[in-house]
Amino acid sequence: MDDRQRYDRATAALEPPFAILDLAAMRANAASMVRRAAGKPIRVATKSLRSRPVLERVLALDGFRGLMAFTLPEALWLASRGRTDILVAYPTADRQALAALAADADAARHITITVDSADHLAYLDQALSGVHPRHEIRLCLDIDAGFVALGGRFRAGALRSPVRDADQAARLAADIAKRPGYRLAGLLAYEAQIAGVGDAPQSAAYGRVVRLMQTLSARELVLRRGRIVNAVRQVADLEFVNGGGTGSIERTVREKAVTEVAAGSGLFHPRLFDFYRGFTGHPAAMFALPVVRRPSPDTVTVLGGGYIASGPPGTGRAPQPYLPAGLRYSRDEGAGEVQTPLTGQAAEDLRVGDRVWFRHAKAGELCERFDTLHLVDGDTVVESVPTYRGEGRTFL
Repeated sequence: MDDRQRYDRATAALEPPFAILDLAAMRANAASMVRRAAGKPIRVATKSLRSRPVLERVLALDGFRGLMAFTLPEALWLASRGRTDILVAYPTADRQALAALAADADAARHITITVDSADHLAYLDQALSGVHPRHEIRLCLDIDAGFVALGGRFRAGALRSPVRDADQAARLAADIAKRPGYRLAGLLAYEAQIAGVGDAPQSAAYGRVVRLMQTLSARELVLRRGRIVNAVRQVADLEFVNGGGTGSIERTVREKAVTEVAAGSGLFHPRLFDFYRGFTGHPAAMFALPVVRRPSPDTVTVLGGGYIASGPPGTGRAPQPYLPAGLRYSRDEGAGEVQTPLTGQAAEDLRVGDRVWFRHAKAGELCERFDTLHLVDGDTVVESVPTYRGEGRTFL
């Protein structure tokens, strides 16, 4: 039985649109990620999964430890549900959430928030003025892991922290140490230009350029990150140094300075992860849309489908018509808000009511569209679990 038959059989009682998670595929992806991490723990990026029951399943697996949240309200909610060791990977300007963190000693023990400048520290002081923290606020210093060349004329990597060298990091760490009520617990550096950029794109020439950039970036970063960590450790007793992402696990863990890696998207293996040479994965999360009309013999139209992923605009951000194989978008309409025409030889065999299975380009945003993930094992739905949306939580 092929995957399409399995999924159709498992979900025969469900009415699309709906989303599924293939548990066997996710377990295989998790095992591969743990092998690549070579003994260092993987902190699970919650933005990639956005389902508490799925996060709990992953954390129960060997090799995974701790969560990387994307907002402080999300971290507070997760902590209130019993989760511990939560790193908020992005700075917060949410005064109410900061006050709640300061007032909750249990949450403050388990949540670490990120800063990258004296401006953040001043904002925290202002937001917490008049609040009497019951426990010190745990901080993580985010540093710029981007690659800069040609005297600054070329840059690759996410625009995150302004802290780039050891002296800057040490000064900010010393500033934190002087302020009562705060403790610098960790350091974060996300090399997006390696972890989030596939090195085997459809253009061979572009792939060679990407691989060269990533090789040069990795060489530069291993030295710079090491110097930064050494400098900060002179000021603070760091509990963790976090780096990497699904696309860079095996590279990042080679660095002695790094104590853990962050990853999450690789568990679902969305479309964008098909373009890496160093690892392969199994598509695990997908959604089904029903065929609702046949405008021509070689074209069908499915309901909805315009689930475009974030990032730079382009066709690579659209979901992939996955099963049956051989479908493609209409040039004039693409993935639409309420309908999506699909053409190709495979369309000739589809009838009204049949399902078309899609893979989202990125991992986490799929769960912003659906309130339930149906967990498939073999050809059976073994459980249906809520996403964040299904629990009434949308944090961004």
